[in-house]
Amino acid sequence: MNKTYIELRLRSSFGDIINNYFLFLKYNFKTYINLYLRYNAISIIFTLIASYLLVTGFMGLASRDFRFGMDSNIDTNVYLIAGAVVLVLMIFITSLINYSFSSAYISEYVAKQGDIASRSIWTNIKKNLGNIIILLLIGVGIYLVYILISLVVAFIPLLGLFIQYGLNFTLAAIFGLAFIAIFFNNRSAGSAIAEAWDFTFSNFWNVILYGLVIGILNLMITALISTIPGFIIGIYLFFSIESDVDFYTSTLASIIFTLSFAMFILSFIFSQALSQLAYGILYCNLYEKKYNVYLKEKIEQIGLNES
Repeated sequence: MNKTYIELRLRSSFGDIINNYFLFLKYNFKTYINLYLRYNAISIIFTLIASYLLVTGFMGLASRDFRFGMDSNIDTNVYLIAGAVVLVLMIFITSLINYSFSSAYISEYVAKQGDIASRSIWTNIKKNLGNIIILLLIGVGIYLVYILISLVVAFIPLLGLFIQYGLNFTLAAIFGLAFIAIFFNNRSAGSAIAEAWDFTFSNFWNVILYGLVIGILNLMITALISTIPGFIIGIYLFFSIESDVDFYTSTLASIIFTLSFAMFILSFIFSQALSQLAYGILYCNLYEKKYNVYLKEKIEQIGLNES
């Protein structure tokens, strides 16, 4: 057993669950981030490609003068559209990978008591790939309904805003917990959603408040990471203006803007992965509260030791 292993299968209070999340990150962040980069290497490359296309297209529209090693008669809209398509697909696929990766990571963490191997995570993902796809398709359908409801309630002053946020946090919790259920207990997609639904609405305010707190904390982490590209762009623009450099047609500017935009997108995606880790920790707590599996195991062990 890992010496820094944190037992997540406890009937913890709300504050203790939040504390466990940060303790988990404290002791496992290095291992987690190393595996995260392995699983997202291709996504990072495609993010850079999408960012380059978007930045190139935008700067081309702004200057109407392409000098990025491309023919000037090429329509800049092509780059914007291509970049947007690549970016949307990349975010969609990467989010799916990260939901699965974080869920498998938590599952392996509990099952192996902190001793996690990359191969076991990948094996777990492959084994549950069918249920992941089904859950994804169900999620897309429900999300379309959510968009429709959001458009309708948007016309209701103030109350509509609360309804939108409430639905958003509720759906995030249900699907976050459902992903964990697939990996934690090898449940089918339908059974996972049913269990996530039960956990969410039987502990509604705790789950919603937990999602809100974790969302704010992860947003702070994302904002902190995002200050790096913002600071770099700010410094570059300041000296460009001082030196009368036309940054719309500057190759260096395109590189800086591309890397900065990619870093912003990657930090947003990373926050999703962290959120799923948080829901994994919450799931372990809610599962134990309902079924007392870990408590029963400890009692049985005491009985065996006494005998």
